[in-house]
Amino acid sequence: MGDLSWRFDEREFNNVKEVLDSGFGSSTTGGMNSRFERAFADRFDMNYAISFNSGTTTLHAALWALGVRYGDEVITTPLTVVSCMNAIIYCNAVPVFADIDPDTYLIDPDDIERKITSRTKAIMPVHLYGQVCDMERIMAIADKYNLKVVEDCAQCYLGTQNGKIGGTIGDIGSWSLENSKHLTTGDGGIIACNDEKLAEKVRKLNTQGQRNATAGSGQTRVDKVIYQDPAFKRHDTFGFMYRLSEVAAALGLAQVEKVDWFVSKREQMAAMYREVLEGCDLFQIQKTPEGDRNSYYAFAARFVSEEITWYEFRDTYRKYGGDGIYAAWALCYEEDVIPEIQGILKSIGLENRFNTERGICPHAELIQPQLMQFTTNQKDEFEMQEQAEALKKTIAHFTGKK
Repeated sequence: MGDLSWRFDEREFNNVKEVLDSGFGSSTTGGMNSRFERAFADRFDMNYAISFNSGTTTLHAALWALGVRYGDEVITTPLTVVSCMNAIIYCNAVPVFADIDPDTYLIDPDDIERKITSRTKAIMPVHLYGQVCDMERIMAIADKYNLKVVEDCAQCYLGTQNGKIGGTIGDIGSWSLENSKHLTTGDGGIIACNDEKLAEKVRKLNTQGQRNATAGSGQTRVDKVIYQDPAFKRHDTFGFMYRLSEVAAALGLAQVEKVDWFVSKREQMAAMYREVLEGCDLFQIQKTPEGDRNSYYAFAARFVSEEITWYEFRDTYRKYGGDGIYAAWALCYEEDVIPEIQGILKSIGLENRFNTERGICPHAELIQPQLMQFTTNQKDEFEMQEQAEALKKTIAHFTGKK
């Protein structure tokens, strides 16, 4: 893909200049984080939003705020970035992997329920490629077994299920602001929730347990006289240091103002890919249930040809001018880091509860090597047409159909 600077305009530059002109106020004193958080919460119709330095620290803080601790189990999908597994490990808890639905590639609620034990504390559905999981069923399961739900929306901005926006359905929604996402601050993340006490826990975890941090604000130096008092106790609870910088928040504020436009562009590119692939038996496209909205972080499809290799198709697509095709991550429990994680869990007596055996998620194991992710972050219709034409030519190259 070409130059991506089109994602930024005078709004980002003006906001960053405002931060710099103020003397580079930090997020403990400045107001840019609060403005970004308020704008985000308002757009997603949530009471509170708290900005973070990554979409991994958001997951860690969310799990911790919901009480996930030593020996607890958290059910998630293996078809996701390793951050989801790692955030569970950070809590000294045990990841449990549920299989995926072969049509949507999202976590299968039936397998979630099969893998619940007396130690299960939470469920972490991942709204992969921009599509919302079956949250209606997941929330019913969570209610039945008294479990917490953290929605990982790293790839899903404004995607919906039954009219509800992903990230607004469970206890906490978590979004990434990494450079490839719908909205970006370079790196960063943001959490949203409706419960004030929960939001305050998240905020304090975000800023080293600062006494003055509240659900609605991370501006901890609210009274200089009190803050400079040697008798003042600054920290009233345990916490981490996960704040987003004011400069990044300045970018985020401008980006959230454009979120509908960003999503609509990705939907437009996805519609063009879909039109090209209509009737093509080389692919099975990610299924979006009728009435739901897929925000298309990527356009995902299974490459199911038995005659053409994944690599042959990808290389030919690039030859015709395609951006290239992103592969799905290796399944979390098949990553090379697993022996190290097993060692970590062994040091705290939990290694026997961490199941990474081949066969625990058969659909995910079958589908992961087949998945192709086509980019949807094109600058304009010319670039979109270029990608659609490259795909059309590639299919014609292998099938003879034009």
